[in-house]
Amino acid sequence: MKTISKTLLLGLATVGLCLTSCETLENRISEHPDIFNSLSPRDQALVRQGQIRSGMSMNAVWLAWGSPEQKTVGEMRGHPSETWIYVENRYAPYGSAYYPYYGYGPRFYGGFGFQHGFIHHGRNFAFFGDPFYDPFYYSYIPPTISIPYKTVTFSNGRVMSFQYLVPPYR
Repeated sequence: MKTISKTLLLGLATVGLCLTSCETLENRISEHPDIFNSLSPRDQALVRQGQIRSGMSMNAVWLAWGSPEQKTVGEMRGHPSETWIYVENRYAPYGSAYYPYYGYGPRFYGGFGFQHGFIHHGRNFAFFGDPFYDPFYYSYIPPTISIPYKTVTFSNGRVMSFQYLVPPYR
């Protein structure tokens, strides 16, 4: 009984830590008021909205957008530059273009598309598709892929350019 309660307490503490340590715009501003107060009123208004502009400092961008998943170093117009890349994780597109009409997998091109389900140790599993044409045949859960959705490039500590990228699949 004591082991269960200790395990439960540890689990709740872990969940609480994860929930309270999430990086949000409000948390970054409240934890770093010195950085926020050093910005111009115009930049403070943009940061509060989660927006940036050309000429902003790296600290202002960090307050507005948070920590990037990737950083790259390069050269822009003969000056050293640094690019921050923000990434979101999405499920890979799953199925063929003809899926809703012709079933999963291109059977009409010589495949053997099918659906098979079974129960193993009380859990349901399902396999869809054609082992000769479907790259995700052996997995019911589609793989997760990382897609960049915005970038910002700095030179001399200031924003030179930024982009909002449209993901390939919506």
